[in-house]
Amino acid sequence: MFLTITTTGTPDRPATDLGYLLHKHPDSAQQFSTSYGTAHVFYPEADARRCTAALLLEVDAVALVRRGKGKGRGGAPDAALAQYVNDRPYAASSLLAVAIGNVFSSAVRGVCRALPEAPARPRPLRVEVPALPARGGPGLVRRLFEPLGWTVTAEPVALDSAFPEWGDSRYVALVLESDALTLAQALRHLYVLLPVLDDAKHYWVTSEEVDKLLRAGEGWLPGHPEQQLITSRYLSRRWALTRQAMERLELVRLAETDDSEVEEIDNAVEEETETEERPTPLAVQRRAAVLDALKRSGAARVLDLGCGQGQLAQALLKDPSFTEIVGVDVSMRALTIASRRLKLDRMGERQAARIRLLHGSLAYTDNRLKGYDAAVLSEVIEHLDLPRLPALEYAVFGAARPRTVLVTTPNVEYNVRWETLPAGHRRHGDHRFEWTREEFRTWARRVAGRHGYEVGFTPVGPDDPEVGPPTQMAVFTRVAKEAKAA
Repeated sequence: MFLTITTTGTPDRPATDLGYLLHKHPDSAQQFSTSYGTAHVFYPEADARRCTAALLLEVDAVALVRRGKGKGRGGAPDAALAQYVNDRPYAASSLLAVAIGNVFSSAVRGVCRALPEAPARPRPLRVEVPALPARGGPGLVRRLFEPLGWTVTAEPVALDSAFPEWGDSRYVALVLESDALTLAQALRHLYVLLPVLDDAKHYWVTSEEVDKLLRAGEGWLPGHPEQQLITSRYLSRRWALTRQAMERLELVRLAETDDSEVEEIDNAVEEETETEERPTPLAVQRRAAVLDALKRSGAARVLDLGCGQGQLAQALLKDPSFTEIVGVDVSMRALTIASRRLKLDRMGERQAARIRLLHGSLAYTDNRLKGYDAAVLSEVIEHLDLPRLPALEYAVFGAARPRTVLVTTPNVEYNVRWETLPAGHRRHGDHRFEWTREEFRTWARRVAGRHGYEVGFTPVGPDDPEVGPPTQMAVFTRVAKEAKAA
């Protein structure tokens, strides 16, 4: 990955002041170790009239995969070849943004002991990024940078210059020019907007990223016309973090409008409203019910079938009594998100040995799933077309045959209690069906009888006396051979 920053100077303010601001001497080439390779800083040209600093990030593609141990960003559960053949070592991404923050940390903060007043002075700047992923095209690049005072040139890169009929790739060659910005402002713009344009990050996004975003976005993000898009993409579209960031940005905007401090605006809400008890989300209640049933069954080795984004697997990992956890899903994107949620690329060896994520379809038998104590199908069966449900039944109950199987699914009778759910609509657009309590129990008893299981039923959530609970759970227990023979 490659980026250059060029400035011009005058006799009283030479362009080589750029070396002081970046804290990197123009006469020497320097290198810095990063988590995924080596960053090099050097100056292709440096004199009083014109000075260019270059940042070259040499990414170790193999380390990018191995550091994730086959998991996480770069080592995401994907086709084996795709782990090594990708654009990460070449196109600007969050890897380059992290390198900017680490290598030029003092310049990003606007600190220069040698020239204390220089960081606050705007200077002619030209930034070039030869290969920049731009999900949204040149138009989005201009919408992000032009409101910040940049003159933007974003030339699309052809998929193959030998075959122009193939059209353009999603990459652009970016040139930014401005005479009105400081170096610190320019670096903070790049730090935030490079991963925003790539629309991806190579590491798991936590609440710490909200603080990073607000620090780097100070002075320009609260009033940016694309604030919502920038915030959402920078935080990997994690809704809770995006909402948190947007609320804090709104406080900044209000404080600037009222010419007051953010703390004064924030303290305007009475403490009582902050301590009001909120109802426990149904998803949390559902996971608690599943964990309780697994504990009562004595299971240690658990399959999370249709694991989705890994919420249940994350809860299972917190309990050391579950010694082996295997998440299975047909969606590669869901597995990638689950890998990030679980922080598998940063997990210790002992913890990592407890969990695996597998790509597979529950409509087919899979020898990898045999021999486990328990399997969980939490909010899974309703996403299958009814004609495919018998295939799942056989794959789980007939072939894998765990000792205990937990199945949760919505209770359609409870839908009348959801004020925001129109009559006749299902809870999720991807649900192929939703069963009444009697329909679910009829199905569960038939499956149990066919495959040698006993089944019991547990309500999840408030058990309404008229329409039952919002979620219904069946607990299947395999019948011992002796008991079955008797």
